[in-house]
Amino acid sequence: QVQLVESGGGLVQAGGSLRLSCAASGSIFRFNTMGWYRQAPGKQRELVAAITSGGTNYADSVKGRFTISRDNAKNTVYLQMNSLKPEDTAVYYCNAFSGTTVRHYWGQGTQVTVSS
Repeated sequence: QVQLVESGGGLVQAGGSLRLSCAASGSIFRFNTMGWYRQAPGKQRELVAAITSGGTNYADSVKGRFTISRDNAKNTVYLQMNSLKPEDTAVYYCNAFSGTTVRHYWGQGTQVTVSS
């Protein structure tokens, strides 16, 4: 069974930084794609950043401010968030997609709140 556990959320002032971590149970080599999504109140869940063996991609709203990375030895994916804005406030979810099982796996989410 796949478990994804996020950490690192919290309250930060606009312009500040946070680093989110997503620790997976077992090797992250199993997954074709790992990523971060977010969902703000009253809004749909949206992709923030994703990482594959071929590279990374980002939502336009976070390009140049957020960086996704992975540490295969620790089975962990990170999201470094800089220059945070109040509109970044949301619950952030870690996601892993397996091409073998054709399934998405989700973490429980971590709250990020950016005050103005």
